[in-house]
Amino acid sequence: MRLSRTKAYAASLLLAAGLALTGAGTAGAAEGAAAESYVALGDSYSSGVGAGSYDSGSGSCKRSTKAYPVLWANANSPASFSFTACSGARTGDVVSSQLGPLNSGTTLVSITVGGNDAGFADVMTTCVLQSESACIARVNEAKRYVDTTLPGKLDTTYDAIRGKAPNAQVAVLGYPRFYKLSGSCVAGLTENERAAINGAADHLNAATAKRAADHGFAFGNPTSAFTGHEICSGDSWLHSVNWSNIGESYHPTAAGQSGGYLPTFNGTV
Repeated sequence: MRLSRTKAYAASLLLAAGLALTGAGTAGAAEGAAAESYVALGDSYSSGVGAGSYDSGSGSCKRSTKAYPVLWANANSPASFSFTACSGARTGDVVSSQLGPLNSGTTLVSITVGGNDAGFADVMTTCVLQSESACIARVNEAKRYVDTTLPGKLDTTYDAIRGKAPNAQVAVLGYPRFYKLSGSCVAGLTENERAAINGAADHLNAATAKRAADHGFAFGNPTSAFTGHEICSGDSWLHSVNWSNIGESYHPTAAGQSGGYLPTFNGTV
């Protein structure tokens, strides 16, 4: 009986110690999350164009309360959160007007950029309004830009981020494929055009991932998160052409931000 009581006592001590350690770990994790200093940079895919609920104070930058940076900040309560992403931003715009909040105390940075540099809007305008051959030619022109010019612009941007936030974890996020091929669409672009546009997204993501890796940054590809939710899927998380609000065309909806970009960001940081 004495042996049994001894074992029970020892077990109770171990249990108490385990609970204490678990509690300390939980508290430490919570404290770590609260200590984050997060800055969200980038273009319209980070500002949340297409998700609605725009902050009136953000003007033409159209920063949405439903954008993935805000959703992440709401869920994690970082010590500080600065949201400078802006609709239409190119790499040069990020460097010239978005890096103000970065400093040596910044611990986390997110960014989407490169699509506007590569001529995303013009590609889609060409494909919607002109012939299949013109569309594919414009896609190939954008891919050449991604191969020849964009890497240097990304390098400049990433160097500037690291220079101002030397201690930060930097998460670079890519862009989803727009179309489900052989999907539910019965009008609009041809299947060849849709495939070319999807291929261009993959091309841009591959180039961006390489530049991010060479700078020691993490890369999050949202393609898998959006699979089954592309345009022509029947459950799209992306706006197709929206003639009443053309700026939201080919941007994630609120569901695309919460179901596509937020999990991609969470899986990257």
